[in-house]
Amino acid sequence: MDRGTKRDASADHGAEDGTVTGDLGAGRIPLAVVVVDRDGLVSHWSTGARRLFGLAKGDALGRSAVDLLPVSGALPDGGEEEGGTAARHDPYGSHEACDGLGPGLEFSLDQGLSYPAAGRARLAATAAGSGSGRVDVLWWAYPLVGPGHERLLVLAADAEALHGEETEVSERIAPGFALHTDFPGSADLARRLPEILPSMSVGESARIVAQILELGYPILEFSQNDRVPVTPDWGVPRRAERKARRERAARARAAGEPVPEELRDDGEDLEYAAVREHLEFLKEVSSRIGTSLDLSRTIVEVSEAVVPRFTDVACTYLREQVVAGEGFDEGVPDTTTMWHRVALEHTDEPGRWDDVVPVGEAMPFPAHTPFFQCMTTGEPVLVPRISEEMGHAVASQFEKRDLRPLITGRSMLVVPLKARDVVLGFMVLLRHPERPVFNDMDRVTGAELAARAGLVLDNARMYTYQENVAETLQESMLPHIPPRMAGCDIATRYLPGTLLGRVGGDWFDSVKLPGARTAFVVGDVMGHGLNSAVTMGQLRTAVQTMAGLDLPPAQLLRHLDDLAQRLGDTHLATCLYAVYDPIANDLHLANAGHIPPVLVRAADGRSELLDLPTGAPIGVGGVPFEAVRVRVEPGDRLVMCTDGLVEVRGEDIGVGLATLCESAAHPAASMDDACDTIIRALAATFSEAGRGGRKDDVALLMARLSGIEPDHVAEWRLVPDPSEVARARAMVREQLYEWGLGKPADHAELMVSELVTNAVQHAHARPVALRLVRGDTLLCEVEDDDHELPTLLDVEPMDEAGRGLRVVSTLAREWGTSRTTSGKTVWFELALPRR
Repeated sequence: MDRGTKRDASADHGAEDGTVTGDLGAGRIPLAVVVVDRDGLVSHWSTGARRLFGLAKGDALGRSAVDLLPVSGALPDGGEEEGGTAARHDPYGSHEACDGLGPGLEFSLDQGLSYPAAGRARLAATAAGSGSGRVDVLWWAYPLVGPGHERLLVLAADAEALHGEETEVSERIAPGFALHTDFPGSADLARRLPEILPSMSVGESARIVAQILELGYPILEFSQNDRVPVTPDWGVPRRAERKARRERAARARAAGEPVPEELRDDGEDLEYAAVREHLEFLKEVSSRIGTSLDLSRTIVEVSEAVVPRFTDVACTYLREQVVAGEGFDEGVPDTTTMWHRVALEHTDEPGRWDDVVPVGEAMPFPAHTPFFQCMTTGEPVLVPRISEEMGHAVASQFEKRDLRPLITGRSMLVVPLKARDVVLGFMVLLRHPERPVFNDMDRVTGAELAARAGLVLDNARMYTYQENVAETLQESMLPHIPPRMAGCDIATRYLPGTLLGRVGGDWFDSVKLPGARTAFVVGDVMGHGLNSAVTMGQLRTAVQTMAGLDLPPAQLLRHLDDLAQRLGDTHLATCLYAVYDPIANDLHLANAGHIPPVLVRAADGRSELLDLPTGAPIGVGGVPFEAVRVRVEPGDRLVMCTDGLVEVRGEDIGVGLATLCESAAHPAASMDDACDTIIRALAATFSEAGRGGRKDDVALLMARLSGIEPDHVAEWRLVPDPSEVARARAMVREQLYEWGLGKPADHAELMVSELVTNAVQHAHARPVALRLVRGDTLLCEVEDDDHELPTLLDVEPMDEAGRGLRVVSTLAREWGTSRTTSGKTVWFELALPRR
């Protein structure tokens, strides 16, 4: 065989999983492709394998490869009757003959193989599944290494199909290996090699192809100098071949002989074999996409499902609003519609497309392009070959980047990704010039593929949109708590749930109360999603309102429970409410079905779960709530969180609570570091227990209770008499100068005068209380026994009534009023000069 013959042999196209092409008889044979996993079991069994060995795919998968591959037909002693010869190939030039097919392949399956092996065996009809006689089988076996589960790739072919009736020629054929660069068209051989592999990701396919090319390309040897490469191709047998098969099958029936397996059509015209194959492809693709509601993951799944089996390049574009998880006008797109390139899969060398068409780029498309036609009509657009003119027109849309070498001469199919008759995006599919062009059947297949992918993407889009709405709502409702309040430092953390990105109803809050006190709140609405986020917002607003009225903790939870019942039966939540008094150094707490807080004692670093009456969750109704007081010291830390931090499915919550106590006691450089330490410790505990990560969202609030020193508080009792106003002014001025706060003394004295004047006018029997508290700000409180709250009025310059609150409102940094058990309190704050 001369060199020209070999050039023809490598240029023709074929069928099935792979073909051998050239001037031999029919010139094309199907390849059986089998993949064996690390356990020696069959993990892939191609259509060619079914025809060659006569065993259905479902019967082969999961079975021992030694029982199914040609070695099963070899005699134990490697005799010539049922066996053959095998060779092990050394890419550096040495060959080692094996005694029979059996030992060669068994070595590769049972002991591992450093080099590829090849052999030939004549199998009995029962082994090959043929009707009668024997089948002459050629095989190649490649060891596979790497992170995947594949261990061995086996290619096999029927030798008789190479020559037809020329038996004397077939005896000289042997399978072998050679560098693919030894043959004309070596680049095409290397590029088309992935097409005989089972459907897999681009990375996995590239890894296996690289190993095959390094170990040796599969060839047929007729002599030392006459060699033909096995040329892969993907597609459907040509019309002439189908006709020849039918004629051979008819001759066999006329002679009364059984029809060989490869000639059978099982009662259906082979014209429909292509349809069946495409349906099987769609079924396989459908099973691979939609495994997640994550939009990004779904996009990757769709792209990987079609490359390399259906196409060589798959580029996916989505509307800008779809990518952002936003709503959009569902009308027909136009030339201003922005399309984001969200995925690009290809079989070309790595990096070839990255600089020209990078993922993440957004661009519109003009009206004259196939892409615009697809997105506006919602129908696939088929371009059998991209001409030079069309390549130039498409490339002109990419500024300063020459796209023409990547697309010119390729076959292109543009399919819309749509759902509910709305185009969400489109996919651009390209085939190499060496592959068959996209045809009408491919157009139908692509349209069906895109329709299924569009539905999956739409589900992911709607889910993403709802989650974005819920997250935005939740983030808007979570408070921005200052790190410092009267007598305490605060740090918080919120972590959204990881289970499908579900938004929960966890929240935290802190509320400024009269008397330099602070209320701490942590709650958890039962359930997930938008409804939980809305309920959380309602309950948080209610807690803030009732806390502003200075309701005691148990009474506040009682009112919150009543509100939840009025909102509906489904509004259930747990809640922990604590009031810290930095002057009295105590905590006043009430619990509604929530996990208890942790208190870390500054004196000895010991941490403990506070023993509180648990109470029923908010919304149950009819259950009383109890409050307890806990004595604290300056430097103690209070840790409040939701159960998502300490509880995972399948693990005792006691493990999480114990870890919470232990980690909360760890020294930390700052409050933020202390919060992060707790979160890391809980995550590590559940990971080591094999429970995986948390699924629920988490709210965490930590407060360091610093307290307020006694000499930073001054209190007086005033009889309800107008003469006490002057005494109040004098005492305030004296105290401020004693604290070194002479600068704000004038404003403070004026506002105290106005508030005390109002108090002595409206007081009944009890004395008026005046208190100054020095902290980050100067707090002044005036309390009397009148329950009617003063109101800020719109007064004229000469009006007498209402002028006091107008002065306070103008001069104070902040001011307010609140009811107490015995009357009311009016307070204001003044900013202090920086030290």
